[in-house]
Amino acid sequence: MKYDFDEVINRKNTNSFKWDSAKDKKDIVPMWVADMDFKAADPILRALESKLQHGVFGYAHLPDAYYEAEINWWRKRHDFQIAKEWIAFSPGVIPALAAIIQAFTSQGDKVLIQAPVYNSFYTTIANNRREIVENELINTGDSYEIDFEDFETKASDNAVKLFILCNPHNPVGRVWRKDELERLSAICQKHGVLVVADEIHRDLVFEGQPYVPFASIDAINSITCTSPSKTFNIAGLKMANIITANKEYKDKFKKDLLMRGVHEPNTFGVEALIAAYNKGEEWLDQLLVYLKANRDYFLSYIQEKLPRLKVITPHSTYLMWVDCRNLGIGSEELSHRLFEEAGLRINEGSTYGKAGDGFIRINIGCSRAILTEGLNRLENVVKTID
Repeated sequence: MKYDFDEVINRKNTNSFKWDSAKDKKDIVPMWVADMDFKAADPILRALESKLQHGVFGYAHLPDAYYEAEINWWRKRHDFQIAKEWIAFSPGVIPALAAIIQAFTSQGDKVLIQAPVYNSFYTTIANNRREIVENELINTGDSYEIDFEDFETKASDNAVKLFILCNPHNPVGRVWRKDELERLSAICQKHGVLVVADEIHRDLVFEGQPYVPFASIDAINSITCTSPSKTFNIAGLKMANIITANKEYKDKFKKDLLMRGVHEPNTFGVEALIAAYNKGEEWLDQLLVYLKANRDYFLSYIQEKLPRLKVITPHSTYLMWVDCRNLGIGSEELSHRLFEEAGLRINEGSTYGKAGDGFIRINIGCSRAILTEGLNRLENVVKTID
């Protein structure tokens, strides 16, 4: 069937964090938090409707169908074979990261990340009283590369116990190549650093940019976090998968989750994951075509009408990383002006580390009509900045 991603769905007054958290602003275009404005795939809706009609919503467990769906998705979508014994459940990637940090590090230990990077890495590490160490990515102007010399220097610190890899990378949109992952793996093995790969955006990779699972490089000395939440726009159903071939790691992670009182999955989340991975490919393939068209439209608009801005063309995700340093103001001030003067809500780059100051992140996972309106508002404000 043909899905209509041009449909504008009114999400106001639905308790949407993205649309309803700015109570003092009525006419807003929210292009910030990373969820999309698209209706979920029909197979997911049918699965949820079936569960709703049953009418009983007691505690759920993980059926064989859950494991089969997860294993089959890895194989058919990413050409990688995992085993049932590798899989553990988590209500989300961030709760999983918090549990992993607690389980595999101690207070005073350090966690290595690659800035600019997803802001929740910073808060999760800090909230668990661990020290943040940044391996700043190299901005080449058109993309980002890894500073391997600096990475090894940081990883060689005996206090660095854990490295959180973001692949594909949020917010810069890089999909790391196999040789890059192999080099990171070798450094981490050499210095006894556990690799935790956040691969939540793995399915949102544009054609011609192959995604390589870190587990295909080293499944024994790593833990991988995935979820259908970003791929199928079902983040509110709270379902993530934690993958490792190391039984000791898996047992340690699950023990920490139990200590936090996490026992059973969301009953709707289980049904949604199974339906998404078994029957959602048609929707996803059409989504990727639409997102790529949105990306290209965004790039053309900026180049034509706002040449003072520079966009890092993403290999993946629906998040645009925009260099605004030519405007001469910081990302926090720019974000404030966009919101107050135009009702456009975006993410200021400074929340992704110091390396992100002067940048903004814009979510293009929306209809073309909303995207156009957001770009118009961006243009109206930028053109007033001397």
